Amino acid sequence: MKFRVVVSLLGFASLFAVAAQAQEERKTIDVFAGYSYVRANPATPRANSFSLNGGSASVAYNFNNWLSGVADLGGYHNTNILGSGGSDTLSTFLFGPRVSYHHFGRITPFGQVLFGVAHTGRSLLNTTNSQNAFAMTVGGGVDYRLSSRFSIRPAQVEYLLTRFNEFTDPRAQSQNNLRVSTGIVFRF
Repeated sequence: MKFRVVVSLLGFASLFAVAAQAQEERKTIDVFAGYSYVRANPATPRANSFSLNGGSASVAYNFNNWLSGVADLGGYHNTNILGSGGSDTLSTFLFGPRVSYHHFGRITPFGQVLFGVAHTGRSLLNTTNSQNAFAMTVGGGVDYRLSSRFSIRPAQVEYLLTRFNEFTDPRAQSQNNLRVSTGIVFRF
């Protein structure tokens, strides 16, 4: 009799554990697409900051329920920088880890550090300058889950470091920028 009770309890506990694990299971890939705003801050003294608008997309592979590997691509543009008639296009290609916290129900805050390359193409008075440089972001955001496969990202705010050589001052090489993004997330 005791044997049957113990086996029945173990069977019930096993079913409960499988159901609990199914609820904890996370989707393995998150795909984000959205609008991004960059506030560019040149390193040259007395140079004014300017805005760039564009978009970014990222793919995150979730290794477990808190750690992901992220690939992030962004493109930003301004056609009349500070009224000069010059235009600037900035592209970023970044990769790195993301840490997420999935214990707030529908809300998932995250933080990430991404490293990679930035490319800029500037044109002024029929002259085009282009260069590649190191880039890095540190920041985070929050996702709001609408369904098991769809979320919105109301805010992602990051410090964006770029290391372009500025032509007006060759010693000025670190641009401390701000990147703010919003968009949608699909989970697969």
